Amino acid sequence: MTADSSAKGNRLALKVTPNAGRNAITGVKDGVLQVKVAAPPDKGKANKELIDFLSESLGVRKSAIEIITGHTGRNKIISIEGMSQQEVLKRLST
Repeated sequence: MTADSSAKGNRLALKVTPNAGRNAITGVKDGVLQVKVAAPPDKGKANKELIDFLSESLGVRKSAIEIITGHTGRNKIISIEGMSQQEVLKRLST
């Protein structure tokens, strides 16, 4: 998974698939975390669902997760405050 340090936290590349049957992390492909969310890509609903899902999955505050790029597309770069790439992978794999 691709990660860079930033002022706020580690940056991670995601590919998000909206309108899925349920929220799920489906793996890593070519260094990009694959995530499915149940919400439609309508008026930011899928982005909100993504942040809610990652917050719950990682055990961090919603405010610790920020979408840096890709607000209107499937390919996104997010920042997670206070977590290393290893911590993210460990928490998501359990």
